[in-house]
Amino acid sequence: MGLKAFLHDLYTTRWLVLVSTLLFCISIVVGWLSTGAIQSMLAQQIEGLGGVAQRLQQSDHPQWSFFVFIFFNNAIKCVLVIFVGALFGIVPFIFLIVNGMVLGFVVHLQTDMGRSMYEVVVKGLLPHGVIELPVLIIACAFGLKFGIKVMSTIGSSMGLKRKGNGQTWEIFMKQTLTVSIWSVILLLIAAAIESGVTYRLLSH
Repeated sequence: MGLKAFLHDLYTTRWLVLVSTLLFCISIVVGWLSTGAIQSMLAQQIEGLGGVAQRLQQSDHPQWSFFVFIFFNNAIKCVLVIFVGALFGIVPFIFLIVNGMVLGFVVHLQTDMGRSMYEVVVKGLLPHGVIELPVLIIACAFGLKFGIKVMSTIGSSMGLKRKGNGQTWEIFMKQTLTVSIWSVILLLIAAAIESGVTYRLLSH
């Protein structure tokens, strides 16, 4: 469960982390260039988040409200996306694509509204994003791994692949537990930064 185990688990899943990173980056570009139906879908996502942000801003303790919402929203989603990946990796794939597109769309929208790229990216995204985005990518990578593991097991039971190949379920479940715990810890730090540092930077 320690940091060394977490880093080892990342290393053993490095190719899926790389694939997830590439998918996320491509999705950001798609979100930036989006038009028509895709743009409308992303705009609805942003509108929903904007409504939540407005309610949190009007609370008695805005920064604390933002912290609680950001942490639980991100932590629950990232842990769920790992385990729901058992459904053949469909959910983590969609989650990765949608979040990348939303990010690309938001950055583009903010720059179109007159904000500088420095303000949007350096002040609004990097302080917490340097932790939050890698965690999102790692969670999706393990969700995809879960889906691949399930498909491999089904294939083995049908005689399409020799049993005993690859990682055992016991080792894999220990990995998912370790990654889940460290994801929550890192997202706690990211939420503190976003509700503290990022909040103050964008308020000035």
